[in-house]
Amino acid sequence: MMLRNGLSEELNRQGNEHFSRGLYTDAYTCYAKALECDRLTGDQRALAATLGNLGNICAVSGRRESAQTHYQEVLELQKILGDEKGIGTTLGNLGNLRADAGEWDRAKAYYLEALDLMCKTQDDAGKAVLFSDLGLVARETKAYEQAIGYYEQSLVLMRRLGNDGGVADAWRMIGRTFLLQQRYDDAIACCQTSQSIAERSRDELRVGGARYVLVQCYEEIGKLREAVDLLELVVQMDRKYQLPKLEENIQRLAALRAGLLGQGGALPPRKAHV
Repeated sequence: MMLRNGLSEELNRQGNEHFSRGLYTDAYTCYAKALECDRLTGDQRALAATLGNLGNICAVSGRRESAQTHYQEVLELQKILGDEKGIGTTLGNLGNLRADAGEWDRAKAYYLEALDLMCKTQDDAGKAVLFSDLGLVARETKAYEQAIGYYEQSLVLMRRLGNDGGVADAWRMIGRTFLLQQRYDDAIACCQTSQSIAERSRDELRVGGARYVLVQCYEEIGKLREAVDLLELVVQMDRKYQLPKLEENIQRLAALRAGLLGQGGALPPRKAHV
């Protein structure tokens, strides 16, 4: 039994490594093998952890129904184990599935139930993420002021936790919400703050995320030169990391450059890709 438990732990470790590198098929294979071990040993805590990993891999792979099944089994195990912190996390994961499907009311119900538990267990890290999730629901249902309120609560907690990535994300999401309200000066200020924090942390992907929102801000207020400059940098990053929006952003950049020429503006010199 100890051998099998050790094997399950190692398989989950390998699966997590594959997951972090985006190798979802390899990760799934490891988790599935770990599940076989856990079923044999009957170790409920190990089983809950493995099922949670399987739920996560199915969720990011677009297999929502399989993810739902895994998360529901995790939830039942966590209830048996009395793992309130774990239950809060799983409820948040179930909410994410419904948000991915655009089922905002169901997502919010899961998130609020999770929030109650996270407040009870004083899970500030979980709450910081959950407030951002609630902000997304509010933003997508056009409750913009409520969305900003949730993002600000996430920001406070991320700062308290010293999570610079989370702080940068919160500022970007607040900026995106201001953009939807056409509050352009506020949106630009928030996104520039997000960009600066990410730059200090040398987090290129978050820098690119802030710049992407800034591009839309500048485009909507007619500052096409600024939009072109920033989108050029975004495309360089997309190319460097082979991100899924590369082709879309190349086409968008071409359209913006054409628009700038139409305004009679000179094109900025192309920078070398590094």
